[in-house]
Amino acid sequence: GDKRETAVAIAKESGLIHSEDDVVLTSGEMKKMSDDELKKILPQLRVVARALPTDKSRLVNIAQELDMVVGMTGDGVNDAPALKKAEVGFAMGSGTEVAKEAGDITILDDNFRSIVKAILYGRSIFKSIRKFLIFQLTVNVAAVLVCFLGPML
Repeated sequence: GDKRETAVAIAKESGLIHSEDDVVLTSGEMKKMSDDELKKILPQLRVVARALPTDKSRLVNIAQELDMVVGMTGDGVNDAPALKKAEVGFAMGSGTEVAKEAGDITILDDNFRSIVKAILYGRSIFKSIRKFLIFQLTVNVAAVLVCFLGPML
């Protein structure tokens, strides 16, 4: 929502922009670009200043066309379509109920560092479930084989 200069300053301070190759666009500049042009610069795109809801949805669609896994953050009604389209939608706890419903995860403390923690916990839970299922399938397949082969022998 900020002007280009403000967005660039915040992005540099927070570590989003590292080099001169990183791309910063405004909503107006992005609107003038074709989807193919956006696909080319998307890996280097770091900031979109003054982004509109349509810009967010467009970026999600283009990233998904490039087979990227898309995570989107938002807190307002206008963010809901992009939150819903993304693979993972992170809604901010102080945001609207519409955004919270559209998002997959609600960050209660409104801290972007919590997103990293949420991803870490989610991956840990996923790995634990996978290990449990592999263990259960191995044990149950062995038990079923013993139950069928035992009486036959």
